[in-house]
Amino acid sequence: MRAFSFCILLAAIAASPAAAAPVLMISIDGLRPLDVVDAPQRGLKVPALRAFMEDGTWAQGVRNVLPTVTYPDHTTLITGVWPNVHGISNNVMFDPLEKNMDGWYWYASDIKVPTLWDAVHANHQIVASIDWPVSVGTQSIDYDIPEYWRALNINDVKLLHALSTPGLPETLSKQVGLPLTAMFAETAASDVARAKFAAALIATERPEFMTLHLVSLDATQHEFGPDTAQAHATLETIDGAVGDLVAAARKVEPDLVIAIVSDHGFAAVQHDVNLGTAFVKAGFITLDPKTQKPVAWTASVWDAGGSAAIVLKDPNDKALHDKVAALLKKLAADPKNGIAQVIDKPEIEAAGGGVEASFWVDFKLGYEGGTKLVSPLVTAGSLKGMHGYFPTHPEMRATFMIDGPGIPKADALGDIDMRDIAPTLAKILGVSLPSATGKALF
Repeated sequence: MRAFSFCILLAAIAASPAAAAPVLMISIDGLRPLDVVDAPQRGLKVPALRAFMEDGTWAQGVRNVLPTVTYPDHTTLITGVWPNVHGISNNVMFDPLEKNMDGWYWYASDIKVPTLWDAVHANHQIVASIDWPVSVGTQSIDYDIPEYWRALNINDVKLLHALSTPGLPETLSKQVGLPLTAMFAETAASDVARAKFAAALIATERPEFMTLHLVSLDATQHEFGPDTAQAHATLETIDGAVGDLVAAARKVEPDLVIAIVSDHGFAAVQHDVNLGTAFVKAGFITLDPKTQKPVAWTASVWDAGGSAAIVLKDPNDKALHDKVAALLKKLAADPKNGIAQVIDKPEIEAAGGGVEASFWVDFKLGYEGGTKLVSPLVTAGSLKGMHGYFPTHPEMRATFMIDGPGIPKADALGDIDMRDIAPTLAKILGVSLPSATGKALF
């Protein structure tokens, strides 16, 4: 039945009108809106991003999804629906016995609804993408270098060549004078390389719709924290790369509409909360006595950074449900454990979170989920910055700015819903995205 409905949606997309304007969507992972809005007060020099405020339309903040992590948010950006609809519930797959080698939601086949890529491709227009999450294996991106890694070594670069559009990495490398390895990192220099590859791809193929993911600000804020000298330096480098890309792209496509987006904000952290240790002590997770690795489970923790989903092996087991609920209530009652709130299935559904979870724990700002199973419950923070908290935290707000022909000038939208971005871009592109639950902003 779902496959039949999906075909109907794609048929509606294919029948939509021709594109009104080409669109380039640039995601700056972890970009907080106030880092642009209040840049002068913060001593940040980001003229390329500030130009979007002066010449185009921008949001004070974007209310994002549960949880506020990269892959669910990026999938909402291209579908206009929440995770409980599009199917990408977290960054990492749920893996209670640690068999999947920390596998992420890399594959586009896991997305359960049509995307903007599908809509534009079905309208017989060219689609391109560089490093966008959950894009491996899609047939709707004509020119694709997806985001993917496995061993985090040189062999991953060989794998990325194999997963990309045949010949594309080699062609772009020759044009920009850089190897694909220049992009295979989470540094400011790697984002400069991504922007150069994107400019070359636009010049060569002139896609009607292109997505680009820049990652180094997120990595820097995890390592050093938000609002640090290191985070500011990284953002200023990204701003220069975006400015160069915008200038180069508009030489090729004067009518290009450019949207700057992000997936989430950031908060400084000082503590890890290793919820799994409490589940081991309560008997919900069984460890091998020699390796201390999980070998059995009835209820387990699915870490999402600033929050954590709790998954029951049998969600219909009321006795198990009540025991887990009692444990979580006890843990949340102690302020030292850093738990802000716990919600259950109906509240998760109302917030659009993944359908797998029976409970969801939101940590206090300053605390993040830890992954140790043999440890004190609360330990020193392993990172300096984190996201993934509930989207109700203003600190988790994401960014949206857009500029180009037909876009209102110097206009502030206030706070918007992330689900509104995909239908807004679909309208600009002249395609239909009927499955989106958001609405076009203008």
